[in-house]
Amino acid sequence: MPTFPRRPSAVAVAVTLGIASTAAAAQQSPALDRVSLWLGGYYSNNDTTLSAHGRGAYEGLDGKLNFEDDLGLKKHSLDPRVRADFLLGDSQGFSFDYYQIHRDRTGNYYQPIPALGTGVGAHIKGTVNYDFGSASYKWWFGHESDVFGVGLGAAYYKVDFRVRGTAYAGDESASASAGYDDSEWAPMLTLGWRHAFDDQWRMYADVSGVKKNGGDLNGHIWNASLGVEWFPWRNVGFALEYSASRLHLNKKYDDATARLDLKSDGPALYLRARF
Repeated sequence: MPTFPRRPSAVAVAVTLGIASTAAAAQQSPALDRVSLWLGGYYSNNDTTLSAHGRGAYEGLDGKLNFEDDLGLKKHSLDPRVRADFLLGDSQGFSFDYYQIHRDRTGNYYQPIPALGTGVGAHIKGTVNYDFGSASYKWWFGHESDVFGVGLGAAYYKVDFRVRGTAYAGDESASASAGYDDSEWAPMLTLGWRHAFDDQWRMYADVSGVKKNGGDLNGHIWNASLGVEWFPWRNVGFALEYSASRLHLNKKYDDATARLDLKSDGPALYLRARF
């Protein structure tokens, strides 16, 4: 009677290799986490310029105001920043990001004039508040230590800037103010890269762009960051990154168009949690 001593073992080997290859193909990259949480602060260096261009009867009347140089607004600001990433499967999922840059300055100026027995002074307050939040769905390519991602989503941005001034001489005073408070939603494109050196050390880079046409508040925004993660514990660690943002927004009025340009960059430090 013929025997087939090698066939069962060959089938077993084939099945084993098939299972192993399937598991390897579905294996999550060590550069990604199922759940990733970021809580930290962004120490930004800012340059804010407001320019206005007249329209219609005011055509040719232009003006420009730099909040740091002309109003004395502090260039540096420490503000909160939070992120969250969730994988659905092994190579795609949701990402959320929120940060703000809030600054204000109040200045009082007083100069007495003894010869007239009166006082001359001014009270000026400048406020620039910028909030940015985004949600995107990302696809990650690669299952080794390096992965590259692309994402589509939406961004919410809100801008509130005000300049208020009161000048007085003796018992008389005059006040004036300018600014706007507005918010918009806009589509967003994101690109990302993740690299795992080992289980404790990782590196990452992210770039996102927002473009808004039409509406009361239109223009474009881009954000970029490059950072390093360190996990001295399995689920808890730290991240240090350098971030940069550029904001160019336009707002139309009946007689003028205002343009706000905000340049921001600086380090950000996060407490990290991964699961």
